[in-house]
Order: sequence, then structure tokens, then C-alpha cells
Amino acid sequence: MIVALLNQKGGVGKTTLALNLAGVWARQGKRVTLIDADPQGSALDWSQQRAREGLPRLFGVVGLARDTLHREAPELARTADVIVIDGPPRVAALMRSALLAADLVLIPVQPSPLDGWASAEMLALLAEARIYRPDLAARFVLNRCGARTVLARETAETLADHDPPVLTATIGQRVAFAVAAQSGRLVSELDDDTPAAREIAVLAAAIDAVDTGRTTP
Repeated sequence: MIVALLNQKGGVGKTTLALNLAGVWARQGKRVTLIDADPQGSALDWSQQRAREGLPRLFGVVGLARDTLHREAPELARTADVIVIDGPPRVAALMRSALLAADLVLIPVQPSPLDGWASAEMLALLAEARIYRPDLAARFVLNRCGARTVLARETAETLADHDPPVLTATIGQRVAFAVAAQSGRLVSELDDDTPAAREIAVLAAAIDAVDTGRTTP
């Protein structure tokens, strides 16, 4: 399966989600490769920091910030169970290539009207990709939210009326994500029994349950 985390808006937590989801699947024994398709290279920076800390490699991280992803990602998928693409903001050519490569597109958004408006361009690119990939699955992921806030609830209700729908699993605004990233770690490595680690595990399970229509070779 190739899972791409994409949004035209920056700062929505794509890299954090991509890394921690990859970690969950790797710890389940799956062969995972994360493609850093963001020219900023934040996932690659995390991987290098992990190496400096002397931590074991959980999954491969490769930099492919170019518009040939739709050809290269399926090749990498031949030797992996899961490919996770950490997509770029505001680079339409790269975004289109990632959309054509993916089996499932996750669109992280924060509980803010600004994120809803910024998603319009992302949804236009998704609709364009579905001309060529009509079965392309997609879901919104509500990230960095206070689950009990009115704004988070209203955002979830608004997205529930959209195509793509929103996953019921949400991720809170947790300091643990930043603390873990500083040392090249994942939240599950700090403590499996924290809200952040539990939320990522639930999100991974929700993603696994999405039927992408892909048959396993």
C-alpha cells in the first residue's frame, strides 16, 4: 500500500504524522519505506538526527522531491509492505505525481476555518487525479486539535459532509510529538501509554481499515 500525506497548506503536521505512522507499521513487522517528497527535507533531517543519537533504524527514509514519484514509488513498493509519502506544500507538480502514485491520500487539517479554505486547492488536485485514478481513496485527518473544543467538533462535522470523508480517529495537540522529534524518536518510543502514542495507534488502525481496492500481490 502507498499512503500519501498531502495538503497544499504547510504546517498541518504532515511530517509528524508520516513518521509516527511509519513507526507503528514498522513495529508491527511490516517493511516500511518513507519517501520524503518535501524539498525542505524534514523527514530526512529526523532520520539523520536518529542516526546521530545511535538509535536503531526502524524504516528506510529516502528523499524523492521530484515529479517522477508516480513512477518511482511503485518501484519501491515492490520491496515494501507500506510506502509512506510525506508530501510537499505548494508544489503542484510534486503533488500531482504523489497523487498518481498513491493508493490512499490522507489530508491532514487543523480545526481552523483557514485550513478548510486552504483545502479547496488540494481537493481540486484530488479531483484531477481521479480522472486517471477513479478508485483513488482519500480521507481527511483532523490533527493538532483539542477533541472537546467547539472548533474541533465543528470542523469534524463540516468535513463529514464532504468527499473525501474525515477519519473518526483524531490527533491532539501534544507536546510529546515535538519532544520525540528533537532526538530522532517517535512518540511510541518515549512511552507507549501516552495519549499521543495511543492516538497514533488508533489512527494507524483506522487507516488500515480503509478499503483502497488494492489487491496484495
